[in-house]
Amino acid sequence: MVSKNKQKLIVIVGPTASGKTGWSLRLAKKINGEIISADSRQVYKKMNIGTAKGNGEWRRVGLRKTFFVEDIPHHLIDFLDPGKQFTAPNFRDKAFKYIKLSYKNKRYPIVVGGTGLYISTLIENFRVPMVLANNKLRNSLMEKSVDQLHELLLSIDKVSADKIDKNNKRRVIRALEVSILSGEPFSKQKIKGEQLFDCLKIGIDIDKQELYEKIDNRVDKMIEGGLEAEVKCLLDKKYNWNLPSMSGIGYKQFKEYFEGIITIEQVVEKLKKETKQYAKRQLTWFRKDRDINWCKNYEEAESLVQKFLK
Repeated sequence: MVSKNKQKLIVIVGPTASGKTGWSLRLAKKINGEIISADSRQVYKKMNIGTAKGNGEWRRVGLRKTFFVEDIPHHLIDFLDPGKQFTAPNFRDKAFKYIKLSYKNKRYPIVVGGTGLYISTLIENFRVPMVLANNKLRNSLMEKSVDQLHELLLSIDKVSADKIDKNNKRRVIRALEVSILSGEPFSKQKIKGEQLFDCLKIGIDIDKQELYEKIDNRVDKMIEGGLEAEVKCLLDKKYNWNLPSMSGIGYKQFKEYFEGIITIEQVVEKLKKETKQYAKRQLTWFRKDRDINWCKNYEEAESLVQKFLK
């Protein structure tokens, strides 16, 4: 039970390409809102096309710089070097700060994104283990297949093995890393704290066929917009394929292309297929949350928000 004395927080979730950006911008303009991005890829600078980052600009507001899209302040977007890591605990701590800042600015905070772990960590106020990365261990684990890693995690921490998508190699390796280095299963180290906000969660309920068509169109526009050149520029700047930033949808699909193994047409086909698989995993995650209000159109979502804010 969340106290009504707590500050209100609006969250908009949904799979990639479902229309979260458009809904959030309309809503922010309607209710005088600020947007806090919960997207694990859009945090990175120099990665605009492949992350479907909105066209925006940095402006100085008082003593700080803020990223604006259509005159709406955005936070936790376009600020981190691709060579650095950004974790769920990092997101939670920074998101708390920007939510408080939004209220200080007399605006409503709107958290928007498709990274379920980020949103869960924030809303449920999870405290997750702060075990530092161990490159030697990670490199040895990276050499194993997804099936081998899953079997290893199953033997160490069955709860995490059942919850984490085994194809998400980075998350499986992190769970193994924490379990091995701390000597305690990763699943036992997540502590749920008191919920800090009175939260309204809205999910975009989109027909699967329509979503897949949007994904295909988005990928085509990314290619036309220069995604290949963006990836090449990152490689030229010595950002390698093992970085978390380069392991995401929109970038890792180019690895074999730049190695001369596949054609650009095969990259496009692969990117469309793997983006749809990712969208399916996102929906699986969000469908488990019974507190999400699924809306088929923006007007329905806005109506819920207006009632919530009253």
